[in-house]
Amino acid sequence: MDTQTKANFTKDVANKKITVVKELPADINKVWAAYADHNLLDQWWAPKPWEAATKEFNFTEGGRWLYAMVGPDGERQWSKMDFQTINAPNEFSGVDAFTDKDGITDKSMPSIQWHNRFEDHGDHTLLTVELQFDSEEDMKKILDTGFEQGFSMGLDNLAELLSA
Repeated sequence: MDTQTKANFTKDVANKKITVVKELPADINKVWAAYADHNLLDQWWAPKPWEAATKEFNFTEGGRWLYAMVGPDGERQWSKMDFQTINAPNEFSGVDAFTDKDGITDKSMPSIQWHNRFEDHGDHTLLTVELQFDSEEDMKKILDTGFEQGFSMGLDNLAELLSA
């Protein structure tokens, strides 16, 4: 399997949804661990040269992940994921939002409903991420941040980590 299979982004503007599909070079349990263990998550989540730094991580229903994307000059962009449902190792969902360092939501930016599904294919896993937005304007605002390029780079980092 080619470990550099590009993530496929499908934008459904009418339904305010983005679907991302990526084939990953590891079994489902190894892929799940890369999401469920913040020490692994910090190694791949941010697009290089940025890094992810976890402040809080409680991967349970009702828990949250509070983290910063740390830039090469030390700048920090805070975000959180509030976990809603977790069905290990097949899927989890949550709401992602930009925040301050204390996890207070930045209302000037849209939040995103995430649904991550993992399909076991033996030596590889098919990841499908559905991102739901409240409005077309919110979807455009997130895409304008460079989300597609950044998330693609993060998923490439994940593939690289899994194949190491």
